Amino acid sequence: MGLIARRIEADGIPTLSMTSAFSITRSVNPPRAVFLDYPLGHTTGKALDASLQRDIMMASLAALHELDTPGAVKMLPFRWSDDDDWKREVMESGDARTGRSAEPVYQCEADRRLAQDASDCPTCVFL
Repeated sequence: MGLIARRIEADGIPTLSMTSAFSITRSVNPPRAVFLDYPLGHTTGKALDASLQRDIMMASLAALHELDTPGAVKMLPFRWSDDDDWKREVMESGDARTGRSAEPVYQCEADRRLAQDASDCPTCVFL
């Protein structure tokens, strides 16, 4: 994603990468990024926790104005749990994310309806 972000930025469009893989993000060096120390697949927060997701997104969007050094990474202050035991569990059990599919997967029925309605939008050419 760092290469894509740099290309988009070259066209004058600001980008922000969101990551839970700090070492990978540093190696691909996107123009700016926010890091969330959460399990992979949860870069925007915990499922069904709309308040937390909104807080993460607001902090991430604020980073667009805060990060002015190319390659800067802002560490977001949110915690997955009160301790770091989840990291050991993830390392021991491996990648427990849902398998990838070409079919869209929605967090809830309301999200599916919103996405379906957006597909009729003439300006949403990528949906």
